[in-house]
Amino acid sequence: MILIENVGPASPKPHNREWIKRLRWGCLFALMVLIYGSHAPLITLTKVHGEVPFNPSSCVVMIELAKLLISLVSLILTGSFSSLQSCPPLLIIAPYAIPAVLYALNNNLVVLMQAYMDPSSYQVLSNLKIASTALLYSFCLGKRLNFRQWFALGLLMAAGACHSYSSLDLDESESKDNANEHSRLHITAWGLFLVMVYCCVSGLAAVYTEMVLKRQKLPLSLQNLYLYVFGVGINLVSSFSTIANERRFLEGYSVVVWVIIAGQAVNGLLMSVVLKHGSGITRLFVISCSMLVNALISWAVLDLQLTPVFLLPVSMIGLAAYLYYR
Repeated sequence: MILIENVGPASPKPHNREWIKRLRWGCLFALMVLIYGSHAPLITLTKVHGEVPFNPSSCVVMIELAKLLISLVSLILTGSFSSLQSCPPLLIIAPYAIPAVLYALNNNLVVLMQAYMDPSSYQVLSNLKIASTALLYSFCLGKRLNFRQWFALGLLMAAGACHSYSSLDLDESESKDNANEHSRLHITAWGLFLVMVYCCVSGLAAVYTEMVLKRQKLPLSLQNLYLYVFGVGINLVSSFSTIANERRFLEGYSVVVWVIIAGQAVNGLLMSVVLKHGSGITRLFVISCSMLVNALISWAVLDLQLTPVFLLPVSMIGLAAYLYYR
């Protein structure tokens, strides 16, 4: 009788723990998708007479600073603040400078590419970073993906390109060709090269960050602290070169801007959780799903007109997720 009573209620516990774990990851995924998807519509809501009223460089600095402060508070609340009592070795903190440099380089590449292609071409071609991230993930981290998973990632990349292409108003562009030559879709050879560099740097930044977070056995809040110290420093130096020629540091900030800063800071910290305890591939699915949320929010708030083609990338992303995670 004792054996029966002990075994009976204990058997469903592993199943319950697994269900709770999946529920937590599902909530985390949904929250990240919502924040990612609402980013662009929120920026649109801040515009005054078609222009962003604040300094984008200062906004990036504030996001990095918010992540740094949250990481410090988390370190204190979890009782790990004693790890900062002594100065850590340079070999431990130096690797965290590389992601900050890579992300800063990526931000500058996005701006530079606009001179060699139209924004719509960039929107479509930037989906190639899914392929570059998957290849670097497999090569650098030694994660062998099977054929079904590679096909799922290819489907995910195709869904992104399909969604981007379906949002282009080609008829309108063609009607304006005679009036404005710059309205045509265009990309130069140099622009194509920059897209390839951008996709490789984007993939390398994500894969390298995941590698550092997983290989160093440190509290995640402490690792985030190291990451964002460098992030604040590099972005602060970068912002000084633009503040003199543009707006003052906090000029044009509104409630919506502060919501953007808070949302992106939370998303950055949640992404660290994904990279530390999950997989960088999950990041690709978050970004892809956020495109759909972006379109839905834009339809509801900004009166964006959706077409039946919108259902195609939705179906492709759903199928890709099923094939990859089944």
